[in-house]
Amino acid sequence: MAGHVFHPGHHELHGITVVLETHGLTTYLGRFDNQDESGVHLLDVGVHQATPEGQSKEEYIRRSARFGIRPEQKHVVVPVAEVASIMRLADLEPQGS
Repeated sequence: MAGHVFHPGHHELHGITVVLETHGLTTYLGRFDNQDESGVHLLDVGVHQATPEGQSKEEYIRRSARFGIRPEQKHVVVPVAEVASIMRLADLEPQGS
């Protein structure tokens, strides 16, 4: 439902589980709370650090979508300058699975 705001008066992603990719090696999965001058606020956040020997970012997102996010941090603020993209987790889930 394009343009629908989950909570009127809040950012359109407020309360939605998102994947936030940074310009670095870190990807965050969590519930979007808000965005202000300090950055993007996420709640109940899972964190993936890209490493050559670790689980790929894509696999981490896929497993989190299927089995749920394992929160590692209650609240994270990502500075806007570090944000490469923000997508709804539901938009990344394969259809029909």
